Amino acid sequence: MQPTKVTERIKAKALELLEQYPEGLRYSELHGKILATDGSFKPNTINGCIWNLDATYPEKVYKPSKGLFRLLKDKPTEIEVLTPSPATTVTTSKVKEEDFYAPFADWLKNEIEDVTHAIPLGGNKFKDKWGTPDVIGKRESMRSDIIKGPTEIVSAEIKTETFQLVTAFGQACAYKLFSHKVYLVVPRQSQTEEISRLDSLCQIFGIGLVTFDAESPATPDFRIRVRPVRHEPDLFYTNRNMALIEKELFP
Repeated sequence: MQPTKVTERIKAKALELLEQYPEGLRYSELHGKILATDGSFKPNTINGCIWNLDATYPEKVYKPSKGLFRLLKDKPTEIEVLTPSPATTVTTSKVKEEDFYAPFADWLKNEIEDVTHAIPLGGNKFKDKWGTPDVIGKRESMRSDIIKGPTEIVSAEIKTETFQLVTAFGQACAYKLFSHKVYLVVPRQSQTEEISRLDSLCQIFGIGLVTFDAESPATPDFRIRVRPVRHEPDLFYTNRNMALIEKELFP
C-alpha cells in the first residue's frame, strides 16, 4: 500500500471518529482509537497525520483547548457556552463542598507532604470580603532538619460546582496576598476545555491546580495538574490572618 494512501486513510478515520464524539477527542484518545481500528497503522505515521488536524482541515476541525480536537459543526453556540448544563448542576449538588475539606487537608500533609499541618477552614473566619480559604496549612522545618527554612503558609480553594470555576480562580488569586503557595481544587467532571484554560491560567499565576472526583468524598482521588510556585506574600496580611487562627494552625 502506498504511503500516501495510508495517510489519507488515517485522516479519514480521524474525521470519522470525531463524528462519533461531538464533545471532541484529546490527541492521545484520537491516536489510540485510530491505532485500535487498524494494527497496520504505524504510531509515528498516525502522529504525523493528526497532530495538526485543525490546520489540515480548518473548515472541518478546530481546537477548543490545547490538545482537544472537535468538529466545527459541533462547536457550541455562545448561549450554550454561558449556560451551565442541567446535568452538571445535578452532579455537583449531590455532595457538600465541606465534605472534601478534611480529605484535602490530609492529602496535602500526608500524600504530597507540602505542609506539616493543615486544617479545614472555610466560612468567613477571616471576616474579609477577599475570602477565607477552604483549607489552610503551614510548612515548618522539623527539629531533625539540618537546614531549616522559614514557615510557609499554604492555602486552598475547593469547588464542587463546575459552573463556579471562574469565581474559584479569582478567590485563589486573592489568597496569594497572604499565602506562600495556593492550590485551586476543581471537579474532574468539569468540561475539558474549562480545565485546560485553568491549567494555563494557573501556570501563568503560579497557582497549583488539582482535580478530584466531586462525587466521592470517601475516595476523592486528588491529582496534581500544575504545581504551585512559591512566592513571598505581604506579611502584614499574613500575620493579620494567622492571628485569627493561631490556636488551630499553631497549637
